[in-house]
Amino acid sequence: MAVEHLNDSNFAEKTADGIALVDFFATWCGPCKMLGPVIEEIGAECDGSFSVYKVDIDECEDIAMDYGIMSVPTVAVLKNGVEVERMVGVQPKAVLLNAVANAKN
Repeated sequence: MAVEHLNDSNFAEKTADGIALVDFFATWCGPCKMLGPVIEEIGAECDGSFSVYKVDIDECEDIAMDYGIMSVPTVAVLKNGVEVERMVGVQPKAVLLNAVANAKN
């Protein structure tokens, strides 16, 4: 599955059901650029049991405010639209996948 970019009009609908790994990022953010390929790799390898999304905080300020995003990159794991885990800063792939696995249990 490819990584889908979400915006104000589709965020709630796309994250309402199931498990979602959401990368809150900014185009000007160096660490976000480091994390980007990891997120893309997870999306490419995803077996369909969860979704992988990216949200540009500069384009989606309302979502960023709703989730209290204070620094980027921030990766949140949502289960049926509710945040169950949050990681700030560049994270290894294994840490991100472990967070998704924990949300499935």
